[in-house]
Amino acid sequence: MKHIISVLVENKFGTLNRVAAMFSARGFNLESISIGETEDNELSRMTIVTTGDDRIISQILKQLNRLIDTIKVIDLTKQPHLSRELLMMTLKLSKSTQHEIFELIGVFKGKVVDIKQKSITIEVVGSPDKINTTIDMFRPFGIKEIARSGTVALQRGDS
Repeated sequence: MKHIISVLVENKFGTLNRVAAMFSARGFNLESISIGETEDNELSRMTIVTTGDDRIISQILKQLNRLIDTIKVIDLTKQPHLSRELLMMTLKLSKSTQHEIFELIGVFKGKVVDIKQKSITIEVVGSPDKINTTIDMFRPFGIKEIARSGTVALQRGDS
């Protein structure tokens, strides 16, 4: 089962490396990891997407809590949370596909960030499911390049 784990850490050199090394050394699957400063510039929030059964996830949570710079670890999977991902995608563009591509951009509430004679780059923000669906729907037009941010997530409500 896929899990979204939020980790609040001290904003110090090497913290991300220690987390990645922990996953690697123990053979845990790391689907995505996003990290950035919080409202307090001395802290960073990591959003980790991983998979595993309850035993594996329990081990991951314990190991994350043991890391030196860790302040708080929360498995958001079964709690109310908000998650988003950013997709940037460059597509082949032609006069025959232009109208349909612009319609789909509107359907997915995307934005055009660059346009050339034979290509268009769009951005879409949404849940990982929305991002996957967006990619699937644009695939027939010819995807030239994709960049995804990985999931970022916050607990809902008063946390």
